[in-house]
Amino acid sequence: MKKECTHKDQIKEVTPHSLGCEECIKIGDTWVKIRLCLTCGHVGCCDSSKNKHAHKHFQETSHPIIDSFDPRGEWQWCYVDETYL
Repeated sequence: MKKECTHKDQIKEVTPHSLGCEECIKIGDTWVKIRLCLTCGHVGCCDSSKNKHAHKHFQETSHPIIDSFDPRGEWQWCYVDETYL
């Protein structure tokens, strides 16, 4: 049975803060893929990237849902419920 996300009410219409990982850009680092926070518009690097800024953003803010934010990505993930939407 597929687990359901219970945080869909926290999805907002957001404007991305940047076109790349905000923190990696500031420190001059690179990333593998980027994720968009659907609560506030923060853009962070994925868990396959060495800095994992999207996950760190979730840990700091408790904003639960991210979007793949890659041109071919078509999914959202809830960190809290550990499921795709």
